[in-house]
Amino acid sequence: MRARHGSAGWTEADVTSPVRDGTMAHTYPNVLIHCVFSTKLRQDSIPENLREKLSMYFVGIGKNHDIPVLCAGGTANHAHLLIALPASMPLAKAMQVLKANSSRWLGEHGFDFAWQEGYAAFSVSASNLEAVRHYVQHQAEHHAKHSFEDEFVSLLRKSGVKYDPEFVFG
Repeated sequence: MRARHGSAGWTEADVTSPVRDGTMAHTYPNVLIHCVFSTKLRQDSIPENLREKLSMYFVGIGKNHDIPVLCAGGTANHAHLLIALPASMPLAKAMQVLKANSSRWLGEHGFDFAWQEGYAAFSVSASNLEAVRHYVQHQAEHHAKHSFEDEFVSLLRKSGVKYDPEFVFG
């Protein structure tokens, strides 16, 4: 097909190029998730001297499984992760991979360790990324004033997640 001489705004290249079928050629996800989960029975079982290493280990697990872990933090009884969830991976699978591998790593360091069965996950807007990153990286300071239980319930409320207070912690 060729453009007629004098057609406004059209060139021969425009008209002879392949026609798109209306689909997008690529996938462009930006699914940012703030994940929170505690140790089994919320016990203080993550030693202070391993917390920074555990955070780095979470990042390494993510690299090995194509789950970008943007940052990790936590205290003796829980962890926070900020991840960029891949389009092809269900959140439950990402959490299973991150929790299982980190649990195994802590066990290899001589601890009888397990994470709780569940988790919470909150969507994060790109415009709020740095605020959430700061929050995750400064958990020790935050928990000088607030318990994990208070923090967890507050996060659920702020995110509009319905929960049963009688069963929220198992």
